[in-house]
Amino acid sequence: MSDDSGTGPGPYLAGLVLAGRRVVVVGGGHVAQRRIPTLIAAGAQVVVVSPEVTPAIEGMSAETTLLLREFRESDVDDCWYVVAATDDPVVNARVAAAAEARRIFCVRSDDATGGTAWTPAVGNHGSLTVGVLGNRDPRRSAAVRDDIVTALREGLLAAPDAHDRQPGVVLVGGGPGDPDLVTVAARHALASADVVVADRLAPRELLDGLGPDVELIDVAKLPRGRYASQDFINEVIVDRARQGKRVVRFKGGDNFVFGRGFEEVLACREAGVPVSIVPGLSSAIAVPARAGIPVTHRGVAHDFTVVSGHLAPGHPDSLVSWEGLSRMQGTLVLLMAVENAAAIAHALVEGGRDAATPVAVVADGTMPAERTVLTSLGSLGEDLARHAVRPPAIIVVGDVVAVAHPDHFAPGPHSGETDG
Repeated sequence: MSDDSGTGPGPYLAGLVLAGRRVVVVGGGHVAQRRIPTLIAAGAQVVVVSPEVTPAIEGMSAETTLLLREFRESDVDDCWYVVAATDDPVVNARVAAAAEARRIFCVRSDDATGGTAWTPAVGNHGSLTVGVLGNRDPRRSAAVRDDIVTALREGLLAAPDAHDRQPGVVLVGGGPGDPDLVTVAARHALASADVVVADRLAPRELLDGLGPDVELIDVAKLPRGRYASQDFINEVIVDRARQGKRVVRFKGGDNFVFGRGFEEVLACREAGVPVSIVPGLSSAIAVPARAGIPVTHRGVAHDFTVVSGHLAPGHPDSLVSWEGLSRMQGTLVLLMAVENAAAIAHALVEGGRDAATPVAVVADGTMPAERTVLTSLGSLGEDLARHAVRPPAIIVVGDVVAVAHPDHFAPGPHSGETDG
């Protein structure tokens, strides 16, 4: 896509196949740093010529050839594409002239009119690659590119066959709840679906964007309420895939962090159904982060442990060593633990963890109703009841909570609530 606004002949748009072909980038600054990863991803044999390079470019030395010296005209011999990206217009002009003499297309980062090619603003949606040239205005190009990609992702712009629609099952982690925290790969998977099997913690706003012909199957598991068994879920995804449909199993958080996702992988494998995984942001890390709580902090916590609290300490089926956890000094992140929080806190204190240990309970994390209850390990059960905390909630135990809320915990642990 090109917009030249009546300024003369515009560029001829073409997609360069650079896999296995020599490409020379002259310059080692931040402009080059932005260009090189895309060239590497295209399979180009990238040669970087510059007396100095940024640490990031130096970190790409295993994927590129670094020539740490001044540019020589012979550097562009036998190459297919050249990028002149130094901060010296004289050097860039020499690079462009050397490329021109060898009939090699060259992009100049400082003066688009001085080169023979322009770099478009590029975006991807499924198998589509969108490139925009906005009359040598990179900000305008990027803005239009973003609008087009957003419209494609939201279904406002049709893109037939942009996605892989092969029959099978795709397990998609939907992140902690905010639809803005869903990955691009997750959006692509949803756009490719014939059937979506969704639980209640998957970002529900995204379901409204499904096409009218997409079958939506609700497999919510409500705490102490209606419950879709895992066997039923396994049967549904396998059955629809065997019907030749593309099934997206849409879950909250990450598939493999207490999500029983691998049980679904095993069910598909046993049935001979193709299955792939799109990981999601784990609520165990994303929810505390959104609430401003680090799970580790230098000099405070060198480790963190994510624990399922759906079984109380002492339950015969529990695989958690609460006594061992109570002796650890790092951060504990408790998932699915609201119902058993009081018993868990009691077990940790009994095992030796200080009752004054700071605790944050983040309810409805990343969602509009998010709220954070600050308390201590010894008061956890009482304060959950007093503030009527209901699932879903993430409980963070450790001194990192005091790091995030120094005013609250500085005088000594006490309970209270803050807005998320």
